[in-house]
Amino acid sequence: MFKKFSSEEVSAQNQVKASVQRKIRQSIADEYPGLEPVMDDILPKKSPLIVAKCQNHLNLVIVNNVPLFFNVRDGPYMPTLRLLHQYPDIMKKLQVDRGAIRFVLSGANIMCPGLTSPGGALDEEVEAERPVAIIAEGKQHALAIGFTKMSAKDIKAINKGIGIDNLHYLNDGLWKMEKFD
Repeated sequence: MFKKFSSEEVSAQNQVKASVQRKIRQSIADEYPGLEPVMDDILPKKSPLIVAKCQNHLNLVIVNNVPLFFNVRDGPYMPTLRLLHQYPDIMKKLQVDRGAIRFVLSGANIMCPGLTSPGGALDEEVEAERPVAIIAEGKQHALAIGFTKMSAKDIKAINKGIGIDNLHYLNDGLWKMEKFD
């Protein structure tokens, strides 16, 4: 999704009203209860919150010129990898084996066998259509953020096809955009 992303793809950016800002904060707090104690540090009430609309129905939530969250259409808000590295325990994690790392880092979707092989690990509680962090075998930080296509139980049972859509990964366009101009 962010493979060739740059600031030229932003069609509009607007500072949102306080009511919209509250709604965004609430939906993020509902999705990631682990962020509740640090919510005021991440999304301060007084600093302006900017929503940048991009191509492919993508929205970026920007605070102090730093992209923090993104969502597609009206889906759930997902943190950027930089934010996830600061607060690693806010999302459910699924682990891929060593063989899948290079494919994930080039933007490929995560296949079921990469999650069910001996190096992979599944969290049985993960439902379908949920944002998840993807970590690699033997690594500490997440290498991608994805959206599950099927539940963890189905991934284990079916063990074929795409299990997770790769939305944002290390060294893609959004990762390279540390500051938003």
